[in-house]
Amino acid sequence: MTSLSARLRGAGIASLLAICSVVALSGCAPATAPGADPTTAAPGEASATPARPAAIDPDDVTCENMLSADTVGTFGSTGWTVREDPFVILDLELPQGIACTWGDFSSPTNDDLILFGWSPISAADAATAQASLTAEGWLSKEDPRGVMITEDPSSALRLDDEGYGMTYLFHDGWVEVSDTRQGLDLIEIG
Repeated sequence: MTSLSARLRGAGIASLLAICSVVALSGCAPATAPGADPTTAAPGEASATPARPAAIDPDDVTCENMLSADTVGTFGSTGWTVREDPFVILDLELPQGIACTWGDFSSPTNDDLILFGWSPISAADAATAQASLTAEGWLSKEDPRGVMITEDPSSALRLDDEGYGMTYLFHDGWVEVSDTRQGLDLIEIG
């Protein structure tokens, strides 16, 4: 079995689904729709998607606990480490937020990097950030979890299997980010 790092390099980090295949059952499945019962499978389904864990105190969010323990363990087992940065949307810094870049920082090419971030956000800041992103050419899309703002695929550095690059998900009171839309499915708080 090749390492996660080697597989992601070989795939050009085209999708975070490679991570999900390695850390099977680690919470990579999409979150359930609001109001859906995550414990009940639809007719013909083998099992239901587990619900996201409840939100935690913003002061307690870390790079390690925003992802499942299995995902963090997989990153660690491949030699990946994490760099913590402020959560920034264009020129808006959210001081209670956290942006986490996971990867092989010893790699000379630094192409083994994956971004995850989460922050509380006021309704006013969310509206301003969404308007600023769309003015910069980012695309807005309604999602059952909130409003998704994703970079234009024609200018994205990395795309997931569904054609999404870096994506912000704005919900009531919080925002999260990943370098692909599918990466948002790995964030377990919110």
